[in-house]
Amino acid sequence: MEHTPFFPQWRNRLAPMGPRVRKLRQQSLMRLELLFAGFIGPNLLSPASNGDNSRQRVFTLRKTFWGFLYQVLNSRCSCREVLRQLQALQSLHNEATVNENTSAFCQARKRLPLDLLKRIRCKCAGAVRKKGSGRRWKGLDVKVIDGTSTSLPDTPQNQKAYPQPGSQKPGCGFPLMKLVGVFGLFDGVLLDYAKGNHKTHEMAILHKLLGIFGAGDLALGDRGFNSYTLLALLLQRGTQSLFRLHQARKVDLRQGKRLGRNDRLIVWRKPVHKPVYIPCELWNTIPEELPVRIVRYRIESKGFRSREITLATTLTDASKYPAGELAGLYGLRWRIELWFRDIKTSMGMETLRCKSPAMAHKEVEMYFIAYNLIRALMAQSATIHDVALERLSFKGSVDSTRQYSVAIAQAPTARKQKELYDELIRVIARDKVPERPGRREPRAVKRRPKPYPYLTKNRKIYKEIPHRSKYRKNDRKKHPA
Repeated sequence: MEHTPFFPQWRNRLAPMGPRVRKLRQQSLMRLELLFAGFIGPNLLSPASNGDNSRQRVFTLRKTFWGFLYQVLNSRCSCREVLRQLQALQSLHNEATVNENTSAFCQARKRLPLDLLKRIRCKCAGAVRKKGSGRRWKGLDVKVIDGTSTSLPDTPQNQKAYPQPGSQKPGCGFPLMKLVGVFGLFDGVLLDYAKGNHKTHEMAILHKLLGIFGAGDLALGDRGFNSYTLLALLLQRGTQSLFRLHQARKVDLRQGKRLGRNDRLIVWRKPVHKPVYIPCELWNTIPEELPVRIVRYRIESKGFRSREITLATTLTDASKYPAGELAGLYGLRWRIELWFRDIKTSMGMETLRCKSPAMAHKEVEMYFIAYNLIRALMAQSATIHDVALERLSFKGSVDSTRQYSVAIAQAPTARKQKELYDELIRVIARDKVPERPGRREPRAVKRRPKPYPYLTKNRKIYKEIPHRSKYRKNDRKKHPA
């Protein structure tokens, strides 16, 4: 280009045909690398020195990771679609063709180290916390706890690791994986999670995550996590707690020290029986008594029956932590339900597709990595454009990311890439969720299912009912239930 002094106006048109951009388009197969590489770092996806992922294959470690990420960000994207992208790119540059069998990409996904995906997830979470506002509640870093579950394909390997519920007949159900996650309240980032099968109690799963809590933290959760053992263990780590009172524990507010109206300080006693998931050495360190503050308040909404909520907390200073502010903080706990909805419904993690437990674990990690990466963009957008993070649409951010990543990968210059990235941040900031306080969304399905009978036996021995469209159980006029 420097030897064409008589045609300077051609430089902008000829520059995209240069080898630098050609190489860039070859490497940015999944179009997401240019957008998210800054949150992950340059070294985590480098080839290994020996062992797996050390050879220079068609599906390198970097291409495999970004291809897997593309799948979880695009619902119903198959391994075949990722392979077709590579084939189209190879044909575009007149390079060697790729085998049409998806086995190579599936084997490359199996070679992804699980510990590497965990490190990437933690790195993305750190990027969100760094770009976020760093909000705290009265100097405490609030971390929300909740559990959920996801369904796996019905294979012998998955059934062995995550058996289906006993209420389902053999061959008629699906393996169930139970998850417990810890999120940051004000940035929505997934800090850590643990998994187990449906026979494992959520408290036992949460016990694996105690290392994420430390001094200056506040654990927030629903009544399922309210127990003497958890409150004491968190207090040993310098972490305060705020949970809804468990329904099995009865409290008389006429007892204990009065701190205010419907506000008492009560001493709880250590349980007689040790939980099975607590080691004996740790159980012996738990104190015999624990002062717990009980706060009760009412929720009254026009047109609805009033509700009474009882909270149990280790924040015993009533002057520093008023009961009304504790009630308002517990109301924010509902955000974690929306975050799990974003991951499971909006992104599609409600039903996993990998047919072995090892690959299902990697698929879950990839979903959480994708979620944290989107939250990083949202946090950056909220900070730059001074918008409340909770008002930004997660689904809108995912849609904007998918479309703008295509344009960013095809941008001819680094300057144009920067302009498109800034435009993406602006689009995310403008896509707000409307404020609808008190809106009621009943869990009901409007679209009717097809008139197929339920599978009540193993598919191999099940006999299909003739004239199923006239089957009496599908006649909703006679059998509305």
